[in-house]
Amino acid sequence: MTTDRALYAARERVEQLRAEIAHHDYRYYALDAPEIADATYDQLMQELRRLEEEHPELIAPDSPTQRVGGQPVAAFGVVEHRVPLLSLGNAFSPDDLRAWHRRISALAERDSFAMVCEPKIDGLAVALVYERGKLARGATRGDGRHGEDVTANLRTVRTIPLSVPAADVPPFEVRGEVYLSEKAFEQINNERAEAGQPLFANPRNCAAGSLRQLDPKVTASRPLDIWVYGIGWSDGVLPPGHWEAMQWLQELGFRVNPESARLHTLDAVIERCLAWEEERERLPYDIDGVVVKVDDFALQDRMGAVGREPRWAIAYKFPPKQAHTKLRSIEVNVGRTGSLNPFAMLEPVRVGGTTVKMATLHNEDDIRRKDIRVGDTVIVQRAGDVIPQVVGPVLSLRTGAELPFTMPPRCPSCDAAVVRPPGEAMSYCPNQACPAQRFRLLTHFSSKGAMDIDGVGEALCAALLAAGMVEDAADLYALTKEQLLTLERMGERSAQNVLSAIAASKERPLERVLFALGIRHVGSEVAALLAFHFGSMAAVVRADEEELSAVPGIGPVIARSVREYLGEPRDRLVVEKLGAAGVRLSGGQPARREGSLAGKTFVLTGSMAAYTRGRATALIEGLGGSVGASVTKKTDYLVAGEAPGSKLERARELGVAVLDEEAFRAFLGEHGDVS
Repeated sequence: MTTDRALYAARERVEQLRAEIAHHDYRYYALDAPEIADATYDQLMQELRRLEEEHPELIAPDSPTQRVGGQPVAAFGVVEHRVPLLSLGNAFSPDDLRAWHRRISALAERDSFAMVCEPKIDGLAVALVYERGKLARGATRGDGRHGEDVTANLRTVRTIPLSVPAADVPPFEVRGEVYLSEKAFEQINNERAEAGQPLFANPRNCAAGSLRQLDPKVTASRPLDIWVYGIGWSDGVLPPGHWEAMQWLQELGFRVNPESARLHTLDAVIERCLAWEEERERLPYDIDGVVVKVDDFALQDRMGAVGREPRWAIAYKFPPKQAHTKLRSIEVNVGRTGSLNPFAMLEPVRVGGTTVKMATLHNEDDIRRKDIRVGDTVIVQRAGDVIPQVVGPVLSLRTGAELPFTMPPRCPSCDAAVVRPPGEAMSYCPNQACPAQRFRLLTHFSSKGAMDIDGVGEALCAALLAAGMVEDAADLYALTKEQLLTLERMGERSAQNVLSAIAASKERPLERVLFALGIRHVGSEVAALLAFHFGSMAAVVRADEEELSAVPGIGPVIARSVREYLGEPRDRLVVEKLGAAGVRLSGGQPARREGSLAGKTFVLTGSMAAYTRGRATALIEGLGGSVGASVTKKTDYLVAGEAPGSKLERARELGVAVLDEEAFRAFLGEHGDVS
């Protein structure tokens, strides 16, 4: 039996949780400016739900557990939803899914029924009503029963049909999730940072802020999209289940997510959820879980809802990609090209299933544009294996004690005076003998994407430099077993393996050698262009700036950087030593490309629904064309997908022909590719 003291403590905590959740609901739903991460909010809701289950007498009609979301904003007209838009219960593990399945199996009086798995889009839920085949009204979820009338704004979303082909179809409501791709979100935040405006915390809040504009022109200027996920109601006869209903909507012209699947066992559902947890990064938009629904509409009706949640559906939630934490300090390390790279030291926080203590901050300009200060509460984001990054500060939590960041005037490794070339975002240490530069350059040279020397990692590179056995990357090829055996923890077999790996790297192709040298602005794509065009290191060395600029896909900045590198006696000596050691510095120029696109240069930017970057490149090269790294006067076509960025502006300045995804597909068809 619950004691009076325990009940009093529970009541106090419940009231505290309700007030805290109400505050965060207002910031999330009304202001689109959350102060806490979704995972933290979920924890507050879970605690409140647990306390109310333990003490049913504390449940109140206005509790956050009894309603769906935030109240509609008064600036918009209010729409009453004919059928409430319910929220979903959450599962955070396979065991949670099994428990949910046991509950609904008992209601269904059988444990065998089809279920549909759909990616859970992290966007803004909307309801679209069609009358006489035309879009009559569009509204946000609001509190589940009443939403905001944003019809004018939804009409600007190009992937929402304004009418359906069957004009005689009875009135119906389709429900979906409006969202922004990750690249579109990044572009919008960059523009806001440039304008000194607060940043959106994530694509969901950016989509919500874009849709809930009093001026539809603002909404129209942002590349919103939609995936539809269900039918709210219909005055006509519906298919028997959710899967068939979604096929019907697709036939009417609605965007139905192709990643959805109908499955027939719980084991298959769990396998699907776990697979998406690993594969979520391959999508160009955010998903924060998988929605699992009972397929059969009759079974859905029998199962009904409890409170704010339908029993027949559940959301399997992934570990969060974002979290909020304190920025303790901003430190600087020195890269292989001498660049000074700021990074954040954070209060440890769990993001994406991993404890994060450090995150990238890109460069000094980015820190200033986003107004990130030491002491800020910041939004930290981690996607897959990508290095965590600081998205921006939570301005509403700023106290005034936070300190702006200034790049140090001297190199933290060698104390050389830092320089910042005109027009560049990075500051540099100009001292080529800088210990930090030498270390980073050596590890880069040996890395998998460069010379791929197995066993020569950071620890061995540091030991070789400390022992004075190498001064530059070319010295690796002069190492002896006797030298290696003097190093700590280096045995006979390990030493021989290192030497064998170094010897094997001599046969790497020319483009890998060019990339491994660590020339500023020369990534793997540019290195391949140089190798393809010149065919040998000797030809690259002989080329002047004008000849380098003439290479399709290489502009004056890259040409100048290559020429400056090869003009330095110290760097030229490294190239000469590599040749003397037997490293392959020529491979013969590849045969002249043939095909209908021979002699044409393309540049790719943005993301496309039907083509990955690798696939588009392969198609162009298969028809004889070449793909460059940057837009120049010699570029023939820019293929611009979603959120194209600065390359599109450059193409327009130079009068380069621009192909969107649809035009690119047609272009390939005209030139012989029908895939």
